[in-house]
Amino acid sequence: MLRAVMKLFGRDDDKPSGKIARDRLRVVLIHDRANISPEVVNHIKDDIIKVISTYMDINQHDMEISLSDDDNSVALLASIPVKRIKPQVMSSRNMHR
Repeated sequence: MLRAVMKLFGRDDDKPSGKIARDRLRVVLIHDRANISPEVVNHIKDDIIKVISTYMDINQHDMEISLSDDDNSVALLASIPVKRIKPQVMSSRNMHR
């Protein structure tokens, strides 16, 4: 399960093992605090892909979804490389101006 989470969050093989272990622990702690399982994060990612793909072509391979926390809250962060806006979105937008 942890391997899936680390893959989802883009594990970097160039990092020293201590840094990797700290990052893994951080991911586990954030998930525990947010009470979100890796499976739920995968479902969120799939839903985001479905919605965004309606409007634009994205690079799903380089997409990154992660959880970040501070003392008061947990945030969902998404980095989604956009290849292009779909033509029907641009023409629809121009009609509403």
